[in-house]
Amino acid sequence: MATISMSHLYNLRRSTGYRRQRTTLDNTRLLGKLRIEFTKSCPRQSNDNTLVEGKNGHMIRKLFGYTHIPQRWAETLKHFHRSHTNPYHNYHRPCLFSETLIDPRGRQRNDTPYRLSMTPYDKLKSLPRAHTFLKPGVTFQKLDALAHEITDNEAAERMNQARSRLFQTISQREFKRA
Repeated sequence: MATISMSHLYNLRRSTGYRRQRTTLDNTRLLGKLRIEFTKSCPRQSNDNTLVEGKNGHMIRKLFGYTHIPQRWAETLKHFHRSHTNPYHNYHRPCLFSETLIDPRGRQRNDTPYRLSMTPYDKLKSLPRAHTFLKPGVTFQKLDALAHEITDNEAAERMNQARSRLFQTISQREFKRA
């Protein structure tokens, strides 16, 4: 590069190939800048996907640990989550919900009082016009029947037993493959 004269560099910059590549590079930089500006968070605001993925990751890791589970078990795990994990977390496991309070200085502060400890299903029912959030054909009577079918402790016990069976199935089949 040091041996190329300045006139050759100027000739290269006039070529159509260089101009196309330069335009593509400028557009990429512009889009990258827009993407960064778009994802900036505002004060006291958060990205909902981050909250959801963080909570899902915590629940999955707490349930299955940090061990890698191969892709071929995805369908089995999906069935396990739909039949055991999701009903347990939605109908039987209480969560703490926060409320925003404004202190005398005018600053916002989050508080999690015990009275706001409830299951996600109970929180849904407590919302104003909650019936509008349900899918067509789904009623609170049907959901109540699912929620009250078994106790919270029975649901946790069933989920733990199903998880043990799942791990035994995975380990037996993995042992046979090796």
